[in-house]
Amino acid sequence: MPRLIITHNVADVDAWLSFKAERAEAITEIGGTNVADHVAVDGSKSVAVSADVDDVEGFLASLASPPAEMAEVMQRHGVEPPLVAYVAK
Repeated sequence: MPRLIITHNVADVDAWLSFKAERAEAITEIGGTNVADHVAVDGSKSVAVSADVDDVEGFLASLASPPAEMAEVMQRHGVEPPLVAYVAK
């Protein structure tokens, strides 16, 4: 199962981290498992989420055009586009 890492900026890192459980649930709903949050060690507003994903293309399509509920979660969490995806090879 491929491991994906999605990076982006957020409006407020502490606020973003407070939504950890909700974010993991939303990512699970579009096919991710073993969700983990990561923050930049330089103190910037750059963050990453990693997850194992069976259907990489389907997962990325959901991020590119998120369902209304996921878009609302992203907005509430302070996610700032663009989102950049990396896959383990």
